Parts: sequence; C-alpha cells; structure tokens
Amino acid sequence: MNSVTIIGTGLIGASFGLALRQAGFAGPITGVSSPGAIAEAVARGAIDRGAPLEEAVPPASLVFLSQTIGRILHTLRHLDPLLSPGALVTDAGSTKCEIVDVARQAITRGQFLGGHPMAGKEMRGAAQADAGLYRDRTWALTPDDPAELETPAARDFRTWLERIGARLIVLDADEHDRVVALTSHLPQLASTALAATVEDALGPAPRLRVAGPGLADMTRLALASYDLWRDILATNTGHIDRALAAYIQKLEHMRENLRTRQLQKEFERGAGLAGRLRRMV
Repeated sequence: MNSVTIIGTGLIGASFGLALRQAGFAGPITGVSSPGAIAEAVARGAIDRGAPLEEAVPPASLVFLSQTIGRILHTLRHLDPLLSPGALVTDAGSTKCEIVDVARQAITRGQFLGGHPMAGKEMRGAAQADAGLYRDRTWALTPDDPAELETPAARDFRTWLERIGARLIVLDADEHDRVVALTSHLPQLASTALAATVEDALGPAPRLRVAGPGLADMTRLALASYDLWRDILATNTGHIDRALAAYIQKLEHMRENLRTRQLQKEFERGAGLAGRLRRMV
C-alpha cells in the first residue's frame, strides 16, 4: 500500500488518515470531499491535499470510502473506470448487504472488500478527527469469499488496520447487518424513542431538571442526526424491523410483570450483558 485516497474526509475518513500517519504510513494521502471538509482535513494533517475523484483515484493502491451509505453506493457505480488495476477499494459503511451487492457488480478492475469500523463520535467533521479513534475498536470485514482476505492488497490492508490498533472480525454481509441491527441500530432507535417520549410528556418545562444522570446516559445517542441515520435505516430495514419487534416484545413482557418477580430474571440478564460489555472496552 503506497498511496491512499480517502473519499469523504469527515470524522471517519480524517481519523483514518491521522491513524495511518501515526502508524508510520509515509505515502501520499489524497482526499475527495467538499472544499470545507478538505480544508479541515488538510489543516489537521489527515490528508496531504484534496483533488477531484478523477484525479485522486487512478494513482491509489487503496481507496477508502467513508461517506454516507447513499454516497458510497453512488461512488461505487462510477469508480471502476478510474481504478488502477489491482487496487483495493474498501468502505466504512454501517450496513453491508447493499454495498457489497453493488460493489460485486461495479468493481472489476480492482478488488472490493467491505468494511465497517465500529467507532465514532456524536460530533462530525474532520475537526473532531482522532488518530486513536480505531484503537481497540472492532473493525468488521465482510468478504464475499474468505479467499478475498488473502490477496496481497487485502493482507497489506489488514496489516495496516492492525498497526492502527483495530480489532478485526470477519463476517458475511448479511450476518453483519443482522448483528449491527441489534448492537448499533436498535440502541440508536431506543435512545431516540426514549428522548422523544420524555419530550412529549414533559416538554421543555422545568420538570426536566428532576432528571438524573441516567436519562442523560440513555439519551446520548439521541443527539445523532437523522440525516446520518436515514440511509442506515433504509438499507437494513428487515433486520432492524425484527430487532425492534423483539425489543417491543421484551418491553411488553416487562410492562405485564411490573408487580411480579418475573422482572428479576430480566434485571439479572441485563446486568450480565452490561457487565460483559464494560469488560470488553
């Protein structure tokens, strides 16, 4: 890997550039994004320069797509004629099935390897970028075939992911989308629903001052923008629908047993998972 092009130089893309530099990558890093995002990323040292897609892609041995899902899909449909033969294209999309399906049809000159770093912040943009964003965080790879992980380009990319501190996990695209519907998308919707419920019931009245830190903790994800989540919800609807159904069923069970000891088991199971999560991070 001797030249990197990052398409989308916001938080995720700029953090990837900073992480590569911190890990010792010395080759050129070119960004493709809006003028404002390019200026921020250059100022942070995440990229060396900005360029149009047609200029930035041909020299790259790695093309990293860190846009919204809709824009990743659009870019994939126009990328292939610009690729250097053998270049590796990867992405940071939060859902994988639709992206992998489009890439399978669109990318022929190079190789596509789906990816999803499980890292981020509530605040977006290169100004929030952090070279340590991926350290000790899971980075999912979703090859169509395990052999795709063993090409020279993919092995080189995996080595750099390890150098920046990411924890690699390999899943097929559908299993990835099923899992993140439960571990990422359901928490977002639950947090948003909780915040909206309290807002409907209390509004901006002084009564909200009665809230303790638990409400702030539970509604942290509700700070996220719908613009960011729209494509995620649209490209993983089936798995999210099943996750919501299971969650609603659990809430109904809890509502029906508020006066019984049935909830003790739910508290114990919930505490067990919460404890395991905290030991993992």
